[in-house]
Amino acid sequence: MTDAPQRTERYTHGHHDSVLRAHAWRTVENSASYLVPHLRPGCSVLDVGSGPGTITVDIARRVAPGRVVGIDAVADVVGQATALADSEGLRNVEFATGDAYALDFPDDSFDIVHAHQVLQHLGDPVAALREMRRVTRPGGIVAARDVIYVAAAWYPLLPGLAEWMRIYQGVAHANGGDPNAGRALKALAHEAGFSDVTSTASIWCFSDRADREWWGGAWAERAVASSFAPQSIEAGVATREDLEAVSAAWTEWVGDDDAWFSMPHGEIIARV
Repeated sequence: MTDAPQRTERYTHGHHDSVLRAHAWRTVENSASYLVPHLRPGCSVLDVGSGPGTITVDIARRVAPGRVVGIDAVADVVGQATALADSEGLRNVEFATGDAYALDFPDDSFDIVHAHQVLQHLGDPVAALREMRRVTRPGGIVAARDVIYVAAAWYPLLPGLAEWMRIYQGVAHANGGDPNAGRALKALAHEAGFSDVTSTASIWCFSDRADREWWGGAWAERAVASSFAPQSIEAGVATREDLEAVSAAWTEWVGDDDAWFSMPHGEIIARV
């Protein structure tokens, strides 16, 4: 018997309040619309990497009375998601800590296994997809959506935002992930053994004042206050002064009425 492989990836964003506030903006409509045709009442769903639970809770509303389970690696975040479900009065959803590489469920447990912005942070996304496939019933689907950071575009062309992208790419790779995993999802699914894979794309776009304050305001804080800052310094891709310049650039971007930012995502529906 061989030992399990040692994986050393680290979550780039961490769980600072500025990160969780940003993640709590996510819903099925703005972050998993490609999944909507498959969300039918009564189907069971596992949400891997559920974070603060906003997508998971939205899924639960759509598939009720079907069972929905959200798992995340961090107990405090699981508690936040549980509180959200309780506040919504939902009884068909539960949250627990879990490991994407070793899902604590029998084979063939769910109709849908979903992961949003998860595979980009994993050192072995193919192994995670195989595990997701294991717990999906025959005829069910594994669904994943991940960003392609390198393809993001913005205006105005502030040097600090170009520096943000350079630093983000560097720290994400240093943490063992792939910040551009969205462009490889189809290939990763094929490598994981799926033969029936539908691949699509969608985009986040932030332009009006509220969206700019949500996205740019969060990054102005995250650049200097979340775990992104010490990780960037530890990886040797940024100094504290670099990060402060990035934060200032995001603040400037928020205040510009002409500002615009787009982030493309890859998506897959992989049939079991």
